[in-house]
Amino acid sequence: MVGPRMYSCCNCRNQIALHDDVISKSFQGRNGRAFLFSHAMNIMVGPKEDRQLMTGLHTVADVYCCDCREVLGWKYERAYEETQKYKEGKFILEKSKIVKENW
Repeated sequence: MVGPRMYSCCNCRNQIALHDDVISKSFQGRNGRAFLFSHAMNIMVGPKEDRQLMTGLHTVADVYCCDCREVLGWKYERAYEETQKYKEGKFILEKSKIVKENW
């Protein structure tokens, strides 16, 4: 029996997110394409900081794999523009930092 489709850390294969939690695949990360997820697991969230992103000012916190400490993306803590509020509490995971499992 094959488990659910997942994304894992590219470095240590720690399970990070479920495919079912992908909201969008059309985001931009620091190093190229990124996915927006509603949930992430087995991660650590770093300190909050204000960052000017392509869509405006946001308060974000970097997210790290809890096993190998690889930076995987960030969590949106606060969006200052009304049109960006849907991102609050969501996660950006960079495509180059995650791998598919059980596909």
